Amino acid sequence: MGKMSSKKIYLSPPHLSGYELNFITDALKSNWVAPLGPNVDGFENELADYLGIRNAAALSSGTAAIHLALILSGVKEGDTVFCSTLTFVASANPILYEKARPVFIDSDRESWNMCPQALERALTEAYHIGRLPKAVIVVNLYGQMAKMEEITYLCHKFRVPLIEDAAESLGSTYNMRPGGTFGSFGVFSFNGNKIITTSGGGMLTSNSTSAINKARFLATQSKDQALHYQHSEVGFNYRMSNLSAGVGRAQLLVLNERVKAKRAVFNKYYNELAEVPGIEFMPELAGTMSNRWLTALTVNEKQAGFSNLTLLKSLAKENIEARPVWKPLHLQPLFEGADYYPHSKDLSVSEELFNSGICLPSGTNMSDEDQQRVIDCIKSHVQVKAV
Repeated sequence: MGKMSSKKIYLSPPHLSGYELNFITDALKSNWVAPLGPNVDGFENELADYLGIRNAAALSSGTAAIHLALILSGVKEGDTVFCSTLTFVASANPILYEKARPVFIDSDRESWNMCPQALERALTEAYHIGRLPKAVIVVNLYGQMAKMEEITYLCHKFRVPLIEDAAESLGSTYNMRPGGTFGSFGVFSFNGNKIITTSGGGMLTSNSTSAINKARFLATQSKDQALHYQHSEVGFNYRMSNLSAGVGRAQLLVLNERVKAKRAVFNKYYNELAEVPGIEFMPELAGTMSNRWLTALTVNEKQAGFSNLTLLKSLAKENIEARPVWKPLHLQPLFEGADYYPHSKDLSVSEELFNSGICLPSGTNMSDEDQQRVIDCIKSHVQVKAV
């Protein structure tokens, strides 16, 4: 195997399209370098068109989009919000911004996402005590779609707004319908590690024109229509800059190519490693297409003879960046004491996945040689353990 001096292989680095300079140059020539401008309008319209949804508001981050979605859903201090537990902390932090109370919902094995049975149990109990949540935040983990048919049915049944955190799933589909279009609000992230990037940024989408107009108002410091600076409610500095939006427009042009590249990376890993004892890849629900933002797998230590943590250390020694799957939020010190609904009385799927899962380098600009380095490292590790 190579030495530590080998080129570092990153988990999911940015991949420029080659068109970014055109949009940025236009912004510089026209002096549109402040927040808002033609690129912001263009990016909003083009993403809405791609998704087949009416409205989009370009924001400074996906976290800002979740925060505004909660406000627009009427979340106030003391309310509850149900949220997927197997996700990055940004999915739930905005619940705390509004001094609301998060309730975490376990995953199922088929999707790794929110378990409909656990959600139904939580909603039914909340209904009987007269404390239904003000919103449900469902996350499409690593590009994989959640069981949206069941989850949207439950939210409609109990009349609870659904916020779809599609930060990792732009380009994914469920029954041919784009991810991020199932809830009252869709949330996207364009952080540097996402499938397309604006260097940092996000988008809030909705079929409600009035809701998106209100989001834009809140995101620009809630400035009232007046000659002077007048403010009647709390606002935020959440709008995307025209320069960042130019990068986003250039990236959106190659989104479909990036999805194909991510899926090709996954397929190569799968073809090379699926037969290794104890290794199971993140599944893809029937009728869905995952963008495979990150290739994720689990390691059954008894069958493989090594653990996910051992494998992570082995890859790190080879200058290869890999990560455990997200630590479930109900296990995070920040959310100590929060209610949690497991898959069933004796099974917490998210904890199982955390204890056995690993995410492999999945960059769309990763060379075949670099990916083979990752594969060879894993295979040699397996062979050593098998001796």
